[in-house]
Amino acid sequence: MATKPTACLALADGTVFYGRGFGATGETVAELVFNTAMTGYQEIMTDPSYASQIVTFTFPHIGNTGITTEDDEAQDPVASGIVVRWDPTQPSNWRAMGELSDWMTKRGRIGIGGVDTRRLTRAIRQQGAPHVVLAHDPDGNFDIEAMVAKARDWQGLVGLDLAKDVSCAQSYRWDQGAWEWSKGFGTSPEDKPFKVVALDYGAKRNILRSLVAHGADVTVLPATATAEEVMAHEPEGIFLSNGPGDPAATGEYAVPMIQELLRQDMPIFGICLGHQMLALALGAKTVKMGHGHHGANHPVRDTETGKVEITSMNHGFAVDTQSLPEGVLETHVSLFDGSNCGIRVDGKPVFSVQYHPEAAPGPQDSLYLFQRFADAMRNRRD
Repeated sequence: MATKPTACLALADGTVFYGRGFGATGETVAELVFNTAMTGYQEIMTDPSYASQIVTFTFPHIGNTGITTEDDEAQDPVASGIVVRWDPTQPSNWRAMGELSDWMTKRGRIGIGGVDTRRLTRAIRQQGAPHVVLAHDPDGNFDIEAMVAKARDWQGLVGLDLAKDVSCAQSYRWDQGAWEWSKGFGTSPEDKPFKVVALDYGAKRNILRSLVAHGADVTVLPATATAEEVMAHEPEGIFLSNGPGDPAATGEYAVPMIQELLRQDMPIFGICLGHQMLALALGAKTVKMGHGHHGANHPVRDTETGKVEITSMNHGFAVDTQSLPEGVLETHVSLFDGSNCGIRVDGKPVFSVQYHPEAAPGPQDSLYLFQRFADAMRNRRD
């Protein structure tokens, strides 16, 4: 006798995938994306940039290294749910503190296993990231018609500002540095650290750690902070963080503030949504991508050196290269589709990248960007 499905994924076009549920029970509506990374599922789940998204993992072994609190990129998982080929297995890793399924149950996140993720990924690539409803019911009772209707009625990410939802509520100081084998996390340098203000649009912890590891004393401010509040901390550099949602929507309040900071003539470094915010502040435009870039194996070419970096990415919007104004140079491009992955202001220490240089997806090809930011602040001191 066939086992009754306990989870269901309904797409807005009426396509339905059945499987085995794990994690929390209930129902959630979101945009469905796929991620090609072979490691880092916990970091992906807790990356604030995945707000209002469900992640399909193309790599089948999800859950095999368990869960450890040291790997959280935020206090709680932010992605709405996950879709996997095989059910999560018992963890086999010396750092594991728990199991993925239990962690998701406690944190209110839904998972579905036993899905043909290759077929699902192919559909996303061909048709774009769909709106979906994911449900988990141990009794296997699903109202498919209502789920499809809910997916169709969902507004989607275009025009949606999610940075306010995932940003910190008040300012705080971050002093935790990079993790080292047998030592754990480092701390802020004691010898003349660079005073950096980080605007939190959904900042990953490892980005803040990377800033500290390169000599920064970091103060984190909410996404809605004003230029006056930023400058009150007398920063030597400004960092614009990653985050979720439509950059044009977040830009309604963030862009005027960044434009004021640009007049201060100090180093500014942006990553992911921060890259898009900087581009908008400089006069460029952003566009919604078909299925976006999500994974840890994305080749990016540095247009100024010719070097190719293997990068980690997570974005569904991109800067429109054709809209870059005079004096703003394209520094990096995706070798997958030629989309923009980096800019800099000619003659000024202002730059940003679309990818995640802190993620270290095996290689550490892009950590030089943090050093570039530190060097820019050091040169300003001199």
